[in-house]
Amino acid sequence: MATVWAQRGHWNGLRWLDHLEVDGMTSALTVRSRFDGSPHRLYGSRSRSFIGSYPLGMGFVLSQVEAQALIAADERNRRVISPYLVGEDLNQRPDCSPARWVIDFGGLAEEEARSYELPFMRLEQLVRPERAKKNREVYRRKWWQFGESVSGLYRAIKGFERCIAITITSRTVQPAIVPTGVVYGNKLVVFADHDDAHFGLLTSAVHREWAIKQGSTMRTDPNYTPTDCFETFVQPDFTQTVSELGGRLHTHRSALMLDRQEGLTTTYNRVHDPDETADDIVELREIHVALDYAVRDAYGWTDLELGHDFHPTKFGTRFTFAPVPRQEVLDRLMELNHECYAEEVRQGLHGKPKTKRRPNTAAAALSFDVGDV
Repeated sequence: MATVWAQRGHWNGLRWLDHLEVDGMTSALTVRSRFDGSPHRLYGSRSRSFIGSYPLGMGFVLSQVEAQALIAADERNRRVISPYLVGEDLNQRPDCSPARWVIDFGGLAEEEARSYELPFMRLEQLVRPERAKKNREVYRRKWWQFGESVSGLYRAIKGFERCIAITITSRTVQPAIVPTGVVYGNKLVVFADHDDAHFGLLTSAVHREWAIKQGSTMRTDPNYTPTDCFETFVQPDFTQTVSELGGRLHTHRSALMLDRQEGLTTTYNRVHDPDETADDIVELREIHVALDYAVRDAYGWTDLELGHDFHPTKFGTRFTFAPVPRQEVLDRLMELNHECYAEEVRQGLHGKPKTKRRPNTAAAALSFDVGDV
């Protein structure tokens, strides 16, 4: 039950929310931000996060049995058949591994693709008729290729043995370390980073709360988009502690999920359940708390107590920061974003600002200040 005291007119007294004094609050009974503006996309964060490949045709997708049969028929087919990791795999499978495979001819011309006889024949039968109905000419003309192959993604992670991925639409909002050498589906965002420090940062509640705030929603779940959630997110100088705790979280969580045979979604439903007191889940919460404080310290915010507990959010009860420090973290990240953007502009990284057109004189004469209405 919520108890609310309200008054018509201006209030000069103190404001309290969840037993804490705040500077202001919104009509939704959340802490008011110090900022009314939006964050800027930062030059330094470009080309580090990607939405995965979009095959555009279910005929590309193979079961394990189908994939092995094509490879058994001709070993050369292994070159154009890869494991296919999608968002459901990442969130539901205990090892976050691909459940299916996919035929991927990359940028091969039709003549060369035809040399892989059985895979090409499958696409000709199952994909070509579907793609012939598409409005975009390139989809019809190059029907044996993915609709969107995202070649920049695979160039960015070339040479890595692993990278970091997150499901775009998910209430969990938790990334995982995944192997390279697979095709990533378009319901995933893939980060061109592979070290424990970046994993620790992206797994922290500092990043999660920013992503939830800046991203959109799909029905009732947060929607993670690289441009809004990652390219606006200012990263700190990493510390050894962040790296160590990121590695510890990955090791403990992976073992926990395999032991329980549960995926990320079920695991974090347990993390956010106040009645869940199993030792392995409690330890996972403790690692998250330690990691959040390590990330806080990396930003230099040692004055800020985060108040971890089970707190109400618009997505239900979550084990996260208290409302007041949560908003303070978001405000400080916004300050950093504007500072970094201003410095990038000073360095000429965002090009010259567009010249504003002079307003029409007649129209300007009719303008008025809505604040006076």
